[in-house]
Formats: sequence, structure tokens, C-alpha cells
Amino acid sequence: MEKRLEHTLKFNNQTRGGYRDSSIELFRILVMLCIMAHHYVVNSGITDAITTENVLSPNAVFALLFGWGGKTGINCFVLITGYYMCKSKISLKKYLKVHLEVIFYEFIFYSIFVLTGYEEFQLKAFLKSMLFTSYIGTEFISSYLVFFPFIPFLNLFIKAMNERQHRYLIGICLLTGSFLQTFLNAAKSFTYVGWFMALYLIASYIRLWTDGAYENKWLSRDFFSKRKLWGFATVLMLLLSWGSVLAGAMAYAIMGKRLYYHFVADSNKLLAVGTAICAFLFFKNLQMGYSKMINKIAASVFGVLMIHANSDAMRRLLWGDLFDNVGAFERGAQHMGPFILHALGSVLALYIICTLLDMVRIQLIEKPFFRWYDNRVKGCKKCLRLF
Repeated sequence: MEKRLEHTLKFNNQTRGGYRDSSIELFRILVMLCIMAHHYVVNSGITDAITTENVLSPNAVFALLFGWGGKTGINCFVLITGYYMCKSKISLKKYLKVHLEVIFYEFIFYSIFVLTGYEEFQLKAFLKSMLFTSYIGTEFISSYLVFFPFIPFLNLFIKAMNERQHRYLIGICLLTGSFLQTFLNAAKSFTYVGWFMALYLIASYIRLWTDGAYENKWLSRDFFSKRKLWGFATVLMLLLSWGSVLAGAMAYAIMGKRLYYHFVADSNKLLAVGTAICAFLFFKNLQMGYSKMINKIAASVFGVLMIHANSDAMRRLLWGDLFDNVGAFERGAQHMGPFILHALGSVLALYIICTLLDMVRIQLIEKPFFRWYDNRVKGCKKCLRLF
């Protein structure tokens, strides 16, 4: 108990000091690379180039395994949000930082594509990209923006529960929102917004009932703090996820049904949830301390997502015109090595470029704007806090 309390106090001192544990920030970076690898495959046309005849070829198997983790990555990001925000207050500034970043990138890139003639201007498309209303419940960014204002109310709800009630509620959410959809092909009971709330409950349980000073009578005190255990569990879940992809590929070759991503195809699928939770617990327990470089790179993770997954036009530009993923995949049928290097190099190079671009935005736009904002609302507590 003393050891756990010492870790909790250390964590709280770090967050009060204005920075996060770099083990979680490293986790965010790796998760974003997994999401970009997923986009490399599913947003480029490679999945359409995979047929029943070539699905078990080496280049197709590599592509499917390379692109497995996009939805698992979404779960990881929401778990991180829940872990930190369940004991924080939502301010207008926090929400504005996220919302204005989204609007900035949507406006900038849509304008560039229109002015260069890469995309034709349409008022409806422009308003659609600015308002996000057409994507709520089905697309991560717009759903996350809608989910964010619910956090203060979720925190009030969580505080009203005891450990047993919290645990039972998570069980109900996993049963109705994950298990039934994974194994019984039931209709989805949650949109993304609702599913994010379920993940928030899981992350807040980890923070409140395993990292805090509360006695958890259901499990041993150190169960959620065993780094080796969660490292082994993460490897096991990864192997199960990749195994399910291979099994789905074989089923596609035999039956002609694209089932290779069935168990990881959406955020609520059981392997996507299980892998995200195990990986989060492993990195949470790494306790790397503070690394200025890692935290600075991780500060641009959301910007990396906003740039490379900005729109259909951006996906077409990056994965089609610039990197020619399908061409690399087809050439990989004869030479696997170059295709693997193409996939790894494209994702890594794009991540670096997007990170540098977002760092420039932070220095030239975000920081000056919020210095002005802080001066304007200084002394007005009602302006600084939403709840």
C-alpha cells in the first residue's frame, strides 16, 4: 500500500508541475504511428487491391498486419484522456485548444486544395468540413469534439459511484457495447461518442480505484501496477489480434468474405479493446519520468492526425499521388523488401514532417493566441472555467 501511495504522489506531483509522465507520452507517439500505418493500408486502396487470389501472398499478409491497429489506437487515445481528465477540470481554454486546432487545419488545407485546383470549391463541402456535423458518431475527430464537453458530467457521475458500482457499469458497457458485437454480430449499441464514454469509465476506474489511496477489495492491491504482467498481456493480445487477421485472410481466400479485420475492425471489437487496455497499463507502469524531447514530440500527436487524415483530398494526395501505396504493393508481389521499406519509410517520414509542421503552428499561432487569450480573460474565473 505504501509503495502504491508513493507512486500516486509522484504522479500527482508530476502532473501538478505542468508535465506528464513521458511513458504515457511515448505511448501516444507509438499509437499514432499505428494509426498512420492503418491509414497507409485502408485509405490508399491497398485493401481493394487485395483479392481472394493474392490475400495469402507475402505482401498482402504484411499489408494486413501492418494496418491492423487503427481502431485500437483510437481506444488508446480515449483511455489516456480518461485517465488524465477524470481528476481534472474542463476549462474553456482546454476545449478551445482542441477545437481551434481542428478548425485551423480544416480551413488551411481546404483552402490550399481549392486554390491549387486539386479540389473544386463547393460551399456545402466547405461548411461540412468546418462544422463536422455529418461525421458525429462515426468519425473520430468530430465525435471527440462532441464527447469532450461531456467530461465534467461524467466526472460528477463517477464520483457518485462506489468501486463496485463502477466495476459493474463497466461490465455492462463491455457486454452490450463490445462482446455482443464481436461474437454475435449484434447491431452497434454505441456511436463513437457513446463508446468513448464507456472507455472513459474504464480509464477513470484505473485512475481512481487502482492508482489512488482507495482499498480495492476485488483485486490484489498491485494487480494493475505489475509492469511485467501487462507487458506479457500486451504481447499476448497483439498475437491474438494478428492471429485473427491471418485467420480472416484465410477465410477470405476460402469463402470470399472480407473478415480479416473482424475482431479489430472497429473500436468496440473485443480484441481492439483488450489490446488497448493492456498496452495502456503497460506504458502507465513504465514510469520513465520526464523527457523533454518525448513530451515535445508528443504534444504534436493530435496535429499529426489532423494533417495526414485531414480529408479525402489529403488521403488521395498522400497515399495515392505522393507515395503511390498501391503501386508499391503491386510491385511487392515480386520484391517484398522494397515494399516493406516503402511502408515503414512512408509512415515514419510523414510522421516527422507532420510533427514539424505542427510544432511551427504551436510556436507561431497557438502560443501567441493563448498569451493574448490569457491576458484578455485574466482575473475572470468564469471565463477560464466551463464547469
